[in-house]
Amino acid sequence: MRVGIGYDVHPLVPGRRLVLGGVEIQFDSGLSGYSDADVLTHAIMDALLGAAGLRDIGSQFPTEDPKYKDISSLVLLDEVSKLIKAEGFRVGNVDAVVVAQQPKISPFIEDMRGYISRTLGINLEQVMVKATTTDGLGLVGRGEGIAAYAIAMVEEE
Repeated sequence: MRVGIGYDVHPLVPGRRLVLGGVEIQFDSGLSGYSDADVLTHAIMDALLGAAGLRDIGSQFPTEDPKYKDISSLVLLDEVSKLIKAEGFRVGNVDAVVVAQQPKISPFIEDMRGYISRTLGINLEQVMVKATTTDGLGLVGRGEGIAAYAIAMVEEE
């Protein structure tokens, strides 16, 4: 078995939709980024890629390529799943934390887990998503952005 870690953060900006773990959340701001800027899914992708010994999502899906503009991160997660399978691995589990002062994330966690597990082709029990705040500290605490951390384990097929 092998383990990888992922992290992502994006600024919140008005006029953009907020997507986390594939779930669109009604909020007055969304995350700025080239794709849908889904920090949770991005952190999970980097954790999986790292566990499989592959380069990060920026290398796999460069922002210079117009086909990735505003793309759903679940589409990219599906591609990552195929990449790690091609390397001879299967996903063991994913554990992730969304760090956001606002909006409240907990009502959406089960839907996030569902989207992620279905996209990866694994059982719901193999995906854990949690949420926390920074108690007002830092850019997340000031409401300037949202971050996510993820750890993933892959096993040789």
